[in-house]
Amino acid sequence: MYVCLCRAVTSQTVADVIAAGASTSQQIAEACGAGAECGRCRRSVRTMITAARPGGR
Repeated sequence: MYVCLCRAVTSQTVADVIAAGASTSQQIAEACGAGAECGRCRRSVRTMITAARPGGR
């Protein structure tokens, strides 16, 4: 599924960037572009970051 339509970034790409150590939406934007354009996907990106943390918090 696409998370960022502006840059055509998928949820798998964002998950891979998080797994590689990104822990903020800014780091994800720098790594793959998600959230770098209009910012509409930043909420989804932040949700994915939170879900990836131990305990989901």
